[in-house]
Amino acid sequence: MHWITDYWWIIIILLLIGIIWSAVKQMQKIDPKRFLDNKPKLPPHRDFNDKWDDEDDWPKQKKH
Repeated sequence: MHWITDYWWIIIILLLIGIIWSAVKQMQKIDPKRFLDNKPKLPPHRDFNDKWDDEDDWPKQKKH
């Protein structure tokens, strides 16, 4: 078990390569044309930022 403390970085590199390999294999299974044909409709965007503009947080400046 002493070799694990010396070569821990190789184990991490092998794990990362395995994760990347698995992700690439899963990404190759995706069919973008079929997804775009069956894409669900998105609801309209609702923006509530206009309500934030009503409040003025800055102090009033005195005009000379």
